[in-house]
Amino acid sequence: MPNAFPSLDEFAQLPHAVSLLGMSGVGKTMLSKQLRRDDNWFHYSADYRIGTAYLAEHIIDNIKFRIMRTDAFVADLLRSDSIYINHNISVDNLDPVSTYLGMFGDPKHGGLDKATFLERQQQYRAAEISSMQDVPRFMEKAWRIYECKNFINDASGSLCEIVDLNAPNDPVISALTGSTMVLYIRANAAGEDALKERAQTDPKPLFYYPDFIERHIADEPEDGSGVDSKAFARRLFPLLLEDRKPRYAEFAKKHGFEIDVERLLGGDATTGKVPDPEKFIELIYNVLLEQRDRDEVAKTNAERYLSICRARAEERASVG
Repeated sequence: MPNAFPSLDEFAQLPHAVSLLGMSGVGKTMLSKQLRRDDNWFHYSADYRIGTAYLAEHIIDNIKFRIMRTDAFVADLLRSDSIYINHNISVDNLDPVSTYLGMFGDPKHGGLDKATFLERQQQYRAAEISSMQDVPRFMEKAWRIYECKNFINDASGSLCEIVDLNAPNDPVISALTGSTMVLYIRANAAGEDALKERAQTDPKPLFYYPDFIERHIADEPEDGSGVDSKAFARRLFPLLLEDRKPRYAEFAKKHGFEIDVERLLGGDATTGKVPDPEKFIELIYNVLLEQRDRDEVAKTNAERYLSICRARAEERASVG
């Protein structure tokens, strides 16, 4: 690979692929959607892939299970194959995924008992790992089928939870760093407060790092009896946020780069604005240029990413 760092114009001509790392609500999906609309970036949604490819059967089976026990009329139609049930998951509607994942708590009030909750946590973990290993293949499809030059991986907020940051050949890390630039969007204090407030007013099902959730669920009743699932989720979210932050930072330090949300959006996900595609390319160029001199690891990460982009450009040029 050439030693000279490319000019911004040269950099902008390369086919780019960026994996976004950061907490749910920090702006990853907002940025991804806008790049897709403005400049035909391929928006790879991890949660969409998880729901449509790896949890779809579980989601449909769960719906059928509930119907078969509560509605005899619809159950008879299902038994006779007179009707069928399917999800309607889209990038803009991921509710079936979160609804299936569920929250621990009293089943009488919509919660999941401990065994079911932990089983679904493991199912989600396996699905997320698979979705990230699919990234290189989808990048090729995005170019070959849709002629999308650039690719953005809208990863789940739990990306830092499904990797072993100390394993040299972790399959998820290898898939992402071998094909994309990992960019950690670091939330500011106002953004973190907004995330916490949202989690208090509207708690959502989340995937938790196994060691984290096992610590907090250990003393709870096995059947979830008497546990308010939303109150349980509200209590855990601020702890989860603090637990993830050092893992995000370590991921970026070892395998990628970081950018403050203010620099990316001019604010946070609530007050800021997504940069136009040209500005986004300029931002990641400057991040690479600045952080490559941080240490030898960052220099290696920058050189690897440029090498990947150049090889991708040559490959595409060779096939017309």
